[in-house]
Order: sequence, then C-alpha cells, then structure tokens
Amino acid sequence: MLPHIGYFFNRRLLIVCSIWALPALALAQQVAVKVEGDYPQLQDNAEAFIGEVEDRSANSLRRYAGTAESQVEDALRALGYYSPVIQWEIIEPSGEKEGPARLVLTVQPGEPVRVRSRKVEIEGPASEDPDFGSSLPPTPAEGDVLNHGQYSSLRQTIRNRASRLGYFDGEFTSRKLEVDPEKRVADITLIYRSGERYRLGEVSFTEGHGFEEELLEKFVRFEPGETFHADKIARLNTDLSNSGYFSGVDVDASPGSAEDGVIPVSVGLTTRPPRSVAAGVGFSTDVGPRLRGNWREHWINPMGHSRGVETELSAPRQNLSTWYELPLDPPMTDSIRLSAGYQREEIEDVESELLTFGQQWKHQLDNGWQQVASLRWEGERFRIGADETEQSALLLPGLGYSKLQADSPLDPSRGYRIQFDVTGSHRAALSSVDIAHLNFLVKGLYTLAGNHRFLTRFQFGGVATNRFSDVPPSLRFFAGGDQSVRGYGYETLSPRDDKDVAVGGRFLMIGSAEYQYQFADNWRVAAFVDEGNAIDDLADPLATGAGLGIRWISPVGPLRLDIAKGLDPEFGGEWRVHFSMGPEL
Repeated sequence: MLPHIGYFFNRRLLIVCSIWALPALALAQQVAVKVEGDYPQLQDNAEAFIGEVEDRSANSLRRYAGTAESQVEDALRALGYYSPVIQWEIIEPSGEKEGPARLVLTVQPGEPVRVRSRKVEIEGPASEDPDFGSSLPPTPAEGDVLNHGQYSSLRQTIRNRASRLGYFDGEFTSRKLEVDPEKRVADITLIYRSGERYRLGEVSFTEGHGFEEELLEKFVRFEPGETFHADKIARLNTDLSNSGYFSGVDVDASPGSAEDGVIPVSVGLTTRPPRSVAAGVGFSTDVGPRLRGNWREHWINPMGHSRGVETELSAPRQNLSTWYELPLDPPMTDSIRLSAGYQREEIEDVESELLTFGQQWKHQLDNGWQQVASLRWEGERFRIGADETEQSALLLPGLGYSKLQADSPLDPSRGYRIQFDVTGSHRAALSSVDIAHLNFLVKGLYTLAGNHRFLTRFQFGGVATNRFSDVPPSLRFFAGGDQSVRGYGYETLSPRDDKDVAVGGRFLMIGSAEYQYQFADNWRVAAFVDEGNAIDDLADPLATGAGLGIRWISPVGPLRLDIAKGLDPEFGGEWRVHFSMGPEL
C-alpha cells in the first residue's frame, strides 16, 4: 500500500516550505547543515527548520543529533526529497582553540519524488463559471518535483476562490496526496463540489448616519439578486470610505445570515466631523516659499452637499477661491461644482489680477475617462512690461477629458496620465475677444527590473484668436521651471517684443525624458533631458535643458532635487537648482 501523506503531517512541512525563498537565517553557532550539490532551496529550508541551537555541550549535541537529523529529513520532504543520506559528526575545539562544540550534518539529497499524476476537478455549478476554473496554479504539474507548499497553495486557492465568488457550501469530495518514496512518485487528487452560488440581497443602512437613503443607495453598484462576489462588497466599503462623509464603514455580508441562498447586506456608518481645517508650508524654486490653507465642510445637509475655501500665498502669486459641490449619480465620480476665485500674479514682465466665476460638471465615462464640462466667466486686469493696464472679460465654455492609470497613487512604478482640455470665447457671447484655447498633456512611467524607471512627458498647447494682443496672460503660454523645461527660470521662455519683454506665446511645446535608478530604499538618482518653448510659430527653435537629480520617496510622495543646465544661453539657459514634490504622474 502506498503511504498516504495526510493533511496534519503536511501542515508542518508546509510551514517550512513557505519560507524557503526567504534569505537564509543566520546559522546557530553549534549546528551546521551542509547540503552537497547545488541545492540552495534545500539548504535554506533545512537551516530554517533547525533554527538556533546554542549553549550545549558536546554530549548534549550527540543526544540532539537524532532530533536534528529528523528535522532535516522533514525539511527535505517538504520539497520532495524523501530519501536523503544524512551523516553527522561532533567537532570539538582542540588544543588552545576556544569555542563550543559543533554538530555538523552532511546531507546527500538523493533522487526527488516527482508528480506522476495530477487530477484537479471542479464539480457543480462552479464548473461552468470561468472565474472559478481559470488560472488555477499550474504547479505542481506532472513531472515536477513534489513541493508540499505548492500542493497546499493549489488546495487553498480553490477554497479561497469559492469564498470569494460565493460558493459557500462547497467542499472537497476527494483531497489526496499519495506518495510512494520507493518508486519516487506522487499522485495528486483534488475534486471540489461547489454547491449553488449565493446571491446578494437588499442593502440596508443602520440608522443614525444623518444622510438621505437616496444618496447612500447611489453608492451601491450592484442590484439585489446579483451573484455574490467579494469584490462587490469591498468596492462598496471603499466607495463609502472615500466619500469624505464617514469616519467608519462596516459592511456585513455574512453567508450565515443568508436565506435561500440570498445574503442580506447591512452597512453600519459612523459620520465624520463635518468640518476640517488644514494648513501647510511648502517650497519650490518656481515660486519660493508658499503657504497653503483650506477650510472644508464635508457635508452641510442630508443630501451630501459640501463646500470649502482654499488659499495659496507666495511672493509671485496669491489666490483665494471658494467652491460648493453637489454629488450626482454615482457620487463617487460625478458631481457639479460651483466656484469663485481671485488671483493676483506678478511673474517676470507680467502683472495680472484675475477674477473667476464658474461651474464644472464632472462625469466618469464607462471606459474610465473623466469628462469635465465647464462654463466660467473671467475678468482679468493685466499689464505686460511697461504697457498700459488692460482689461478683458471672457465667457469660456470648456470641455476636458482625462485618464490616470497608475499602480499607486503616491509613488507608482508604472502608469500613464492623459489630459485634454479645450475652451473658447466669442465676442457675441459676453466676451471681449474670440479665442479657441487647447491644452494637451501626456505622461508615461515604466519600471524595468525593479530599479530602472523611465519617465516621459509631452505637452502641447495652442491658442487661436483674431487679435492676440487682447488675449489675457492667463490664456497665453509661458515655459520654463520645475515642471516645464529645467535649466531655465520659471515662465521665462516666451516670445519677446522689441523691448525684450516676455509677452507669452501662441503655442506651447514641451517634451521630457528621464531615467531614474533606485540605489537604496526610498532613494533614487535621476538623469533627464527637457526640450520646449512657448512660441508664436511651430517652426520656432526650442530650448534644451539637461541635468542630474536625486529623489527621496517621502510618506507624502517623491521630493525632487535637480541640478540642470540650460543649453541655450540665448534663451537664458544657465545652471539652476530645481526643487519640487508630488507624484510622478
């Protein structure tokens, strides 16, 4: 009869097997294991299983040798080696040498046990569910060296998948791992009968949260009667947690409360304090030190409306804005925001005061793109160089699309951002000048082999108008600075008039390529090349900057310090230090 390796015996082996890939543990001073041949996995597993042995005499080690030998045998069995030859010896210090005696075990692994057959079957309704049967672990496969950890992982994957997809009545009708050490073969049989898949019932919210039921129901993305999926429950929890309304969310969808295979969903909510205030001090080489502050009322009524005030103060720019937001359906992505703001700016040759009123309608499309339709009025008083102060009044309808795909919000390793915005005005509609304004931005990030990061950025903008001199500075293009072309001053790249005054351009064109190498935890070095300019003609020359930098990955995102050289002195290129922070995308 073939010996059967049961679950309880394998569990101990599995614990060891699961850690073989970790760096080898420091060897105890008095016990050493030497696995002959190139078997680093066996070496690590045996050392981990033995652990630390110390403060023993030579005689104590002799008595312990049998136990150590059994431990090594168990460690090797976990990885499929059932017939090792193990020899041990006690090495005692001789002469004037000091130190404790050592037990040395020399291991010849022998031939491994290989999987002769693998039978994995799913019975019941789950057999026709592509989400259940697809992508089950392919190992251990027929012909592979037996690995108890892989076998246990396969078995646990089936269990976990049943729980995740709602087959709560499922069970293994056959679960066997049969090993014949003499023939060095193993046979795997796993037959799982799923039972019927459970369904989701009505969602109820506990009382006392203070919000309208109609608003909360908009957070629920599934209908009663849909098949159970743990991701649907997790998404409901995440959406409510990210709403800004609650400090605690508890979604209960326990199969124990099911009736006739339908699970009622109960949601407990703890409302957060309605108001919060935040302030911060920052610095960038573009604007120098800056102070930011905001006051926000996260909810002001049972319908979930919110409002806030934000300000930013720096030497070249000061602004104050306020907004009022109404959630739509679904409230996670869709909203209407009414806003008003004032900004004063004095940069290089431009002085500007800008007053805005407007609204934005945010809507997420089914393909993941964010759509923003806007209508704003802008009144701007400005002066360029020594010219007279001018005024403009524009009614600007706009439409924008954006998409961000990243594997981490603060420090992604790969992803992209695409953003496209177009606005316009016409003199027949409360505007002082005809304008069509376009801005396009794309960023990409890719990480190779863990440590090598490649970033690219391209930005293009354009303004079409019948009278460019009437276009206010806020709608003209300027380049240069931390987030633009490094090696040049902030917004110093621009067409200039006959008095050498930067007047802003009709077009903006910027490209950047950057390579980063991570040399330590949370530290990277970077090399980059930027090229671009604000221009009046697409054939006009561009400015180039290149340099080196260092990145520290802080808890709030990367901090960037760059030393750049502007390679075109005719555009004001020189050695410059640039400091900035925030996500790469």
